Amino acid sequence: MSKFVKRRSFLKGAAVVGAGAAAAAASNFPAPAIAQGTRELKMVTTWPKNFPGLGTTAERLAKRISDGSGGSLSVKVYAAGELVPPFESFDAVSQGTADLYHGAEYYWQGKSKAFNFFAAVPFGLTATEMNAWIYHAGGQELWDELGAGFNVKPFMSGNTGVQWGGWFNKEINALEDFKGLKMRMPGLGGEVLRRVGAAAVSLPGGEIFPALQAGTIDATEWVGPWNDLAFGFYKVTKYYYWPGFHEPGTTLSSGMNKGVWDSLDSGQQSLIASCMAAENDVTLAEFNAKNSDALDTLVNKHNVQVLRTPNELLNALGDASGKVAAEVAGSDALTKRVYDSFIDFRTKAVAYAKHSDQAFWQARLLPFKFN
Repeated sequence: MSKFVKRRSFLKGAAVVGAGAAAAAASNFPAPAIAQGTRELKMVTTWPKNFPGLGTTAERLAKRISDGSGGSLSVKVYAAGELVPPFESFDAVSQGTADLYHGAEYYWQGKSKAFNFFAAVPFGLTATEMNAWIYHAGGQELWDELGAGFNVKPFMSGNTGVQWGGWFNKEINALEDFKGLKMRMPGLGGEVLRRVGAAAVSLPGGEIFPALQAGTIDATEWVGPWNDLAFGFYKVTKYYYWPGFHEPGTTLSSGMNKGVWDSLDSGQQSLIASCMAAENDVTLAEFNAKNSDALDTLVNKHNVQVLRTPNELLNALGDASGKVAAEVAGSDALTKRVYDSFIDFRTKAVAYAKHSDQAFWQARLLPFKFN
């Protein structure tokens, strides 16, 4: 046999051996996560499907997590009523029927009054102040402790900014105008209204317009111009009041079943936490971007009468708000610790705002020529 033939035979054999070795080596590598099977997480929400802002932020959050996971996770969103009723979202996650919820924590105040402090407190914290308290002043640690008691790991995942006072069919000029008024207002804001003689009720978003239209309620608050325009409240009410005393910067939240959270690897946990923080920022920016144009549409296209809540009324509501928050603190030891932390931070935030945000807002309204 010639040297050429021997060499060619050797190379052919080597190629076969090499290919076999490569195949064997490849079989020892783990297949991509998408090939091994993607873990699907079910997210239930308290919002109508694809509702602007509230519903779409849940969808966007699910996409962030799914896209960022490299195929290892896929989050499927179920709008209010698709898997469970809206106000049963927390129980579904706590009990493991669903993996995540998207809503607002004051909807769970029947579980613990402390949840209110992680959504909105009347005359409490603005969006930026809530972020500061939760991220850097002990709020998240208290929230984690509260959630753990219900098998839930909680996150901030959005904020509406300062909300409006609500929609009414009569002018509201004094406390007496609240007497006997049936108004949709959840959380501690609803309790404040009860203290001044109103009959406050909590309704999920999708039930508000029919209740107004049928006269089951006389008034409602929801969020602000962008969301309120989408719900068409201007069709059945006359007066739109500002500012809202009840929700100065409402935190939207996502809670994950604690067992599911603990079963994720550190990379997946880090991804989810980052997606929550990103959506928290983007949602607030979106509300701030959309509200101004929506207000213009309400006023100039639909002839809505926009009225400022009188200071006398705001003072009375402020007094009632402080009393309600303090009474809630007496519910149990953990709620008291949450309240103490919240109030301590609020005191500092109010004092500092006089020299920063509040001072600038007042300065910006001075009658100088800018444009």
